[in-house]
Amino acid sequence: MSVLTKAEGLPAVTPGSVSDRLAKRRSRHVKERVIEFGLFLAALVSVATTVAIVIVLLAESFLFFTKVSLWDFLTDTQWTPLFADAHYGILPLLSGTLVSSFVALAVAIPLGTIIAIYLSEFAPFSVREVAKPFLELLGGIPTIVYGYFALLFVTPLLQSIFPSLPGFNLLSAGIVMGIMIIPYVSSVSEDAMRAVPMSLREGSYAMGATRFQTAVRVVTPAAFSGIAAAYILGISRAVGETMILAVAAGTQPNLTWNPMESAATITSFIVQVALGDLPHGSLAYQTIFAAGLTLCLLTLAFNVIGHLLRKRYRQAY
Repeated sequence: MSVLTKAEGLPAVTPGSVSDRLAKRRSRHVKERVIEFGLFLAALVSVATTVAIVIVLLAESFLFFTKVSLWDFLTDTQWTPLFADAHYGILPLLSGTLVSSFVALAVAIPLGTIIAIYLSEFAPFSVREVAKPFLELLGGIPTIVYGYFALLFVTPLLQSIFPSLPGFNLLSAGIVMGIMIIPYVSSVSEDAMRAVPMSLREGSYAMGATRFQTAVRVVTPAAFSGIAAAYILGISRAVGETMILAVAAGTQPNLTWNPMESAATITSFIVQVALGDLPHGSLAYQTIFAAGLTLCLLTLAFNVIGHLLRKRYRQAY
């Protein structure tokens, strides 16, 4: 029997129906809270992992810098931690990392941007559907395969042009590394360009601009915040690459800014030491953490620069 009477055509509401409705709302609220907490934990994993890596690097690097001065680490031009006459200057490894990354970006950024402009603004749908999977396949090839491709194919090809080129060099390793990075740059850049509103293109066409002028002068500037993110992703990928450089660039630390010479990089040195028989906790073993911290700070600097670029161009457009 209804306790609440009908009022002006409204249906009667019994206490049971009210409690059932509140129970459903309460259960839905609890489920949403559980889902929200699960999503928070999933997001927390990446943050916790990053913090744990930084803590390990800082802790082990602190032990290293209690025995080696920071000034010598930053200014010494020799890196021979495994020799009897040990030197701990990071500059030879840093120069090899920067030179190889510069060569890779000189290949990946122009080609990746051109490919992104073509796929976004000029390519027919059928061509785009075929080209995108091939680009993604190019990015999925193991880096060790790229390394031997650089050593056994690209290096002999370059030696036919430059006979004095050594068998291990930064040039061939950087070129192949740039080819590997192209899918990252082109894919993210194309997504940013396709996100540009069609009204901008239509306005450009209405003003008499050609498709090329619209792509270069309207779409590309409007999408530059996303394109800058693609560039930073490519830089981070180049700086952190290991196997291509370990196979094709050499493992001898050499302070050089010439890509036609062999040199070791930070990542290749870490691989070299990690595969050795050095006792855990020794000074030579701790060098990999100091080198890793340097690499982490270098990547952080590039990401900060990229964030500032994205923020600037996002405000401009």
